[in-house]
Amino acid sequence: MSLFLAMFFLIYGGTHVYFFYRARAAFGFGAVVAVALALFLAVMAVMPLLVRITERQGLEGIARFLAWSGYCWMGVLFFFFSSSLAIDSYHLVLKAVALLSHRDLAAFRLSPLGAFRLAALYTVVVTVYSAFEARDIRTEHLTVPSAKLPADVPRLRIVQISDVHLGLIVREELLQRIVTSVRAAGPDILVSTGDLVDGQINNLANLVEPLAELHPRFGKYAVTGNHEYYAGPEQAFAFTRRAGFRLLHGEAATVAGITVAGVDDPVAVRLGLAPADQERRLMATLPPERFTLLLKHRPQLDSPPSPFDLMLSGHVHGGQLFPFGLVVRLSYPLMNGVHRLANGALLAVSRGTGTWGPPLRFLAPPEITIIDLQRTP
Repeated sequence: MSLFLAMFFLIYGGTHVYFFYRARAAFGFGAVVAVALALFLAVMAVMPLLVRITERQGLEGIARFLAWSGYCWMGVLFFFFSSSLAIDSYHLVLKAVALLSHRDLAAFRLSPLGAFRLAALYTVVVTVYSAFEARDIRTEHLTVPSAKLPADVPRLRIVQISDVHLGLIVREELLQRIVTSVRAAGPDILVSTGDLVDGQINNLANLVEPLAELHPRFGKYAVTGNHEYYAGPEQAFAFTRRAGFRLLHGEAATVAGITVAGVDDPVAVRLGLAPADQERRLMATLPPERFTLLLKHRPQLDSPPSPFDLMLSGHVHGGQLFPFGLVVRLSYPLMNGVHRLANGALLAVSRGTGTWGPPLRFLAPPEITIIDLQRTP
């Protein structure tokens, strides 16, 4: 974790330095403005750390204010940084063309001020749009035919939520939208594929009730994501259970004639809370003639893949803020949507239902997923 934090703040701090030099090149301000801007950027760079410190001290009001200001700034900075990099790339291509063609293309270059203004305009427009997209919960449908369903179960509807991240930012308003969408879908089974909660989970009792009022006829099942362990396992598990979910820690349940299996996030292994071969052990005990639904937070496959029929995952958020998904895909090539594996099984990866960090989504709208298992002869 310490290495991850060091890398995070090295990269995040670097983007702030980049912003500072872009602003200074554009406006040419003096020492007083430079110091003031540097102090502001330094505070914003460590804001995620300040959020956690104030949250752990029980200063929820302050923590929520810092979270909103710090994470909104994170989104704004990301959009500015990515658009500025695109402008830098344009200038590099222009320079290369000029060298190869022996032509003067300086007229096609943007001045530092023009480049800053263009990046700022893009940032404002995209940030406003992203705030609305983050609230626009889509419903994705997947139909899975299978001869493994029992004769008395012609159709079984499973609804998946994932990566809700209830905490300082994702609160009652978005949760009510989620619950309304789930209720409208009419699930037989509701599943949560990790990161239901985020942060220290202080004073989230009022967020339990909307989830607890959902009563699909065959129950609710959940697995852990990495953020359950960051938030504090005992608190996170207690919240999930109070919300009416059965947590599957390397366990399986027989539900409506199918097997619902679930494994813990790899963070549990690093903390010594789950065995490294948890999935292999679990899957070896399951009857192959019964349809097996595997809940696993991260869209990563064992080698060889476990003998499931359908695996539901999340974690990647669809990248959440384009073009960050291009980076995420390097670690998780099977992201977003449905993937048919070599053994005929299916992997369905949710874009997530809430947000982590910035309460923004760009070209990665939140979703609940409706999976209809249809019996075939």
